[in-house]
Amino acid sequence: MPTNFLARAQIGFHVFKILEDKKLKQREIADVLGIAQPEVSHLMNEHFSRFTTDKLLDFLKRLDRKVTIEVSRRHKGEPYQQVSFTP
Repeated sequence: MPTNFLARAQIGFHVFKILEDKKLKQREIADVLGIAQPEVSHLMNEHFSRFTTDKLLDFLKRLDRKVTIEVSRRHKGEPYQQVSFTP
C-alpha cells in the first residue's frame, strides 16, 4: 500500500534530520542506533525503504524521542495515514 511507504519515508526522514543535526560520524551513528556501518550509509543516503517501520521507530527510541500513535476516525478527503512531528 503506497501510504505505508509514505509514512515510512516520513519517519525515516525525521530520523535522518535528527542525525544530521547531531553532526555525528557514521561510526558514531552505528553505535547509537545499534546497526552496521553499511546500514548507516543507506539511512544517510535516504534509502528508507531498506528499513521496516518498526526499525525506524526503534531508531527514534534510541535517539531519545517519544512516539505517540493516535487512531481516529478518518474524514472525507483526509489521508489514511499521517505522520507529524514536534520539535
